[in-house]
Amino acid sequence: MSRPQVMGIVNVTPDSFSDGGRLATVEAAVAHGLRLVKQGADSLDIGGESTRPGAAPVNAAEEMARVLPVIAGLRARWAGTISIDTMKPEVARAAIGAGASIWNDVTALGGAPDSAAVAAELGCTVVLIHMQGEPRTMQANPHYTDVLTEVTDWLTDRAEAAMAAGVARGRIWLDPGIGFGKTAAHNLALTAGLDRLVATGFPVLYGASRKRTIQSIDPSAVEAGDRLGGSLALALEAARRGAAVIRVHDVRETVQALAVQGAVCASMN
Repeated sequence: MSRPQVMGIVNVTPDSFSDGGRLATVEAAVAHGLRLVKQGADSLDIGGESTRPGAAPVNAAEEMARVLPVIAGLRARWAGTISIDTMKPEVARAAIGAGASIWNDVTALGGAPDSAAVAAELGCTVVLIHMQGEPRTMQANPHYTDVLTEVTDWLTDRAEAAMAAGVARGRIWLDPGIGFGKTAAHNLALTAGLDRLVATGFPVLYGASRKRTIQSIDPSAVEAGDRLGGSLALALEAARRGAAVIRVHDVRETVQALAVQGAVCASMN
């Protein structure tokens, strides 16, 4: 099996569920991003608004003030792929102008009436993420009759809508949205059935790093930093089922785990 790309997470938010406030300065965020690259990250995802359960919204001006200097600082020192994690088209436009080339959108280009048109105009890669509800309320009572079918169908519908607006098919990735309006059982079912989403033909991005689903299995993993083992297990399963990109906090460990998994698979051929 070929190794998925690893996307390193750089959160420049004061309230991120995992590392909120830790990268409070541009210098700290840029240094962290470059450290993740040195550890093996193929790309970096920069976020300036938390989408954790219960998170309050941030206005576009504040979000841009957080992310644009970090993107510019990284671009000045690194030629690799930068993603902007935002639901606002104006932030995406500014971030692409500053050097990003991927728009990672938890609303799947549904956050504003012109989101899809802006994505088409920018010509960037877009990640369409499934989320039931919105961050402030999404974990209140998530419900599905058949989570795998519903998420897959919804994402393919959003991909069709993006293409109808002018986004090239080859620029669209799908993300099942682990933890976004889903119970632990939903998240596990989506992971176990990820090959069904892969079968749509769109590259699949998978992000379960340090998420609370791991605590549901290991109650001792109360803090996000205590969930490395579970994060690696989920990443390896997603890779086995065909994910093209794994989005993680712990880059070095994930790259190593994927390399060992790949070596084992190669030895069987």
